[in-house]
Amino acid sequence: MQETSKAIRITVALWVLTALIYPGFMLFVGLAFPYQAHGSLLKNPQGQVVGSALIGQPFSSDQYFWGRPTTVDYSTADPKKDPNGVLKTGISNASNLAPSNTQELLKDDRKPDDPDLLKRIRENIGNLQKVGIKPTSDLVYSSGSGLDPHISIEAAYAQIERVAKARSLLPNDVKRLIAKNTDGRFFKIFGEPGVNVLKLNLALDGKPNS
Repeated sequence: MQETSKAIRITVALWVLTALIYPGFMLFVGLAFPYQAHGSLLKNPQGQVVGSALIGQPFSSDQYFWGRPTTVDYSTADPKKDPNGVLKTGISNASNLAPSNTQELLKDDRKPDDPDLLKRIRENIGNLQKVGIKPTSDLVYSSGSGLDPHISIEAAYAQIERVAKARSLLPNDVKRLIAKNTDGRFFKIFGEPGVNVLKLNLALDGKPNS
C-alpha cells in the first residue's frame, strides 16, 4: 500500500506539472509575446506578410543586401514541382561536406579535379567579386541550418556601396539602416551581433530614393 500510494502521488504530481502548469505557462508566454508566438512574421510596406525574422530568404538583386549562401535555397521550391512538400513543411540542412572536400583530387588521367565544396567556395567568391563585394566568411560559407537570417556587420558593410548605388541612396543613410536592423548578443553575452537581412531589405523598400 505504501508503494502504491507513492506511485499515485508521483503520477498526480507529474500530471499537474505536465498537463496544467507547463501548458498554462506556455499559454501565458504566447499571450504575452504574440509577435514571437506567431512566428516573428514580417510585413512589407503594403502590409503583406513576406517572411519570418527567424528564417533567411534568397536575394540576388543589386538593390538588396545578400544573405548567407545556403545548400537548401532557404526552403524555396517550385510550387508545381515540390514532391517532397518543401513549401509545406520547410527544410533545414547542411551540405555535410567535410573540410577534406576542399582538397584537390586526382582523376584517372592524374589531372587535378575540384571537389564539390571547393567548387562552391570558388563560385561564391567569384560571384561576390563580380559585383564588387569583398568576400567575408559568412558570405562565402553556408550556415549549418541553411536558414540563417543574419549576416555579420562586416558582411553588411561590404555591400553598402553596391546597394546605395542601385537605390540612389547616400552610403551613410544605408549605414544607419544597418545599425537599426542589427541584433545584439543574446543576453548581451552570447554570440556576436548580426544584421537581419530580411528586416534590412524591408527597411530599404520603405525608404524613398534620394
